[in-house]
Amino acid sequence: MAKNKKAIYSGTFDPITNGHIDILKRALKVYDEVILAVATSAAKQPMFNINTRLKIIQEATKDIKGVSAKSFDSLIVDFAQKENVYSIIRGLRTTTDFEYELQMSYANHSLDAEIDTIFLMPALENAFVSSSIVRELIRFEGDFSHLVPHEVIDLIKKGN
Repeated sequence: MAKNKKAIYSGTFDPITNGHIDILKRALKVYDEVILAVATSAAKQPMFNINTRLKIIQEATKDIKGVSAKSFDSLIVDFAQKENVYSIIRGLRTTTDFEYELQMSYANHSLDAEIDTIFLMPALENAFVSSSIVRELIRFEGDFSHLVPHEVIDLIKKGN
């Protein structure tokens, strides 16, 4: 019997970008299912509330098979245990990302030795894309349409 492979791709997704979608699609080449674990992250003071982020994600991923989105307000290890999923996907763009994500993966592994972190890199055209850049463009009314899935541009404009 084939084992159903699941992974968690966690982040604030504030908002979801083409880079996130790129990593998600790469993860789905390896895993049957990917849960987008959306951190409430009140400490980060997200631009979009959790319900808006989930709505944007659902619209952006509606045509991608094997994806679900759930919010969480805990350690990712606790969320993973609750979901019975032990692979965490993280995207890497730069060496700075790698250093931070490596530390987080070691910390997660120290809390649960069953947890593995899988690092994926986006395509070159998405290597500079970040939610921070998109939020800055939104704040100053710049064009961000080339950085996010086209299906969610209007939702992002409304949600801000």
